[in-house]
Amino acid sequence: MKYSKLVLTLIAAFAAPAHADSVVNGPMSFNPIAGSAYGLEADPSIATTPYVIPEGFVQSIVSDETDLDIYVANDWPDMNTVNETGKHTGRYMYRTHEVRPDSATVDGNSARVDGGSGGAVSVIDLKTGLSKEVVGRADWEALDGIVWTPWRTVLFAEEAGTSARPDPDAPNATSGLVYELKLDKHDPMSAESVTVRPLLGALAHEGIEIDAEGNVYVIDEDKNGSIYKFVPENYGDLSSGQLYALRVLNGAKTGAAEWVALDMAQAQISARVSAAAVGATKFCRPEDLERIASTLYVALTCEDVDNAANTSGKGAVLAINLGEQAATSYVVAPGKNVPVEVKPTATTAGVTGFKGPDNLAVSADGKLWIVEDNDWSDIWVYDPRSEDANGDGYKDGVSLFASLKDKPAEGTGIYFGKDPQTLYVNVQHSGTGNDKTMAITKQRKGHHKHHDD
Repeated sequence: MKYSKLVLTLIAAFAAPAHADSVVNGPMSFNPIAGSAYGLEADPSIATTPYVIPEGFVQSIVSDETDLDIYVANDWPDMNTVNETGKHTGRYMYRTHEVRPDSATVDGNSARVDGGSGGAVSVIDLKTGLSKEVVGRADWEALDGIVWTPWRTVLFAEEAGTSARPDPDAPNATSGLVYELKLDKHDPMSAESVTVRPLLGALAHEGIEIDAEGNVYVIDEDKNGSIYKFVPENYGDLSSGQLYALRVLNGAKTGAAEWVALDMAQAQISARVSAAAVGATKFCRPEDLERIASTLYVALTCEDVDNAANTSGKGAVLAINLGEQAATSYVVAPGKNVPVEVKPTATTAGVTGFKGPDNLAVSADGKLWIVEDNDWSDIWVYDPRSEDANGDGYKDGVSLFASLKDKPAEGTGIYFGKDPQTLYVNVQHSGTGNDKTMAITKQRKGHHKHHDD
């Protein structure tokens, strides 16, 4: 993820997503909104209600920089996770903060309010509203991906293509690393320990996902980035094991594939070099990962499904079959099962469409939720069980749920916690100067409790 980040018409010429009068069923059942938030960037409600959302939903700020202001520059929460199991189910939300050192000022936007610097992990107590820093370090840069493990630790990682601040415990790594956070069992808002996990590869990390066997999947966020799988020797122990890279057969990007073992010494210096040495398949800026049953979904921010060589595509979502025979296929792509976006100009209206898929989440009913890294960042919903009416290989169930009025901002870290009717999403580098974590909740008559109570 980079620091990029209403006349509305859906393109009818393509196999379009569900129309605004077509209900998307499930716990978050909704009528898709009419289109992106073009022209609403001056709306005064942006500060507190930054999203265009369907009728029957409400949005609220869970935490913002008035609650927790770690950095001198914008405090940028990125992806997040919550306590999924155990006695505190759904109560705590953990966030990474994507800050980077600036060579001109040494600390740049990683300078802390407290006089320190470097990346941090924070937590929100969803019951009390308290937000606090859990842990931070001067050598952490561009913290991004974060996930809760089945063995009750938190994995988070650096999205650093070229490291500016080497980790003292893995000084030879030339790119970002994965870290494992063990929380204090008596205080889930405090850290007991943090351990670097270099065997998961030195990469520009973002998405992290785990399968039922305890294998960990990571990506390299590069315009020629690959997808990786770490197989530990023992379940829940990331101190030993083998890293693999995905290689689609016959030089293709879709079809039968295999996981190829990497040189582990080189992978801890640069897994990108290791992957290239075995001919791993390169995709255009893989970012987030989300597993639904035996399928791993990958957000490819600049992928062009029709031209593999194009590194300026509008993006796509890739599906990887994690069964005995690995296989890949594109499942969401503009011009296939979702419209192509046309940005508005001073004289022409914008056309709502799909561009720059970034973060992914899964809802309780098995739908894939997708947020764009794009102006007027949209949230789309893909139903893997929908029909492929025209037989083009792309299922038709892609619908527009929300759009961000805060044009320069970016929605990140979409996540469902304990409540299947509440979607959490972060708003980072907001044009208001106040980054925040939002909850978008389906209204329920007579329900006034907190989102994750």
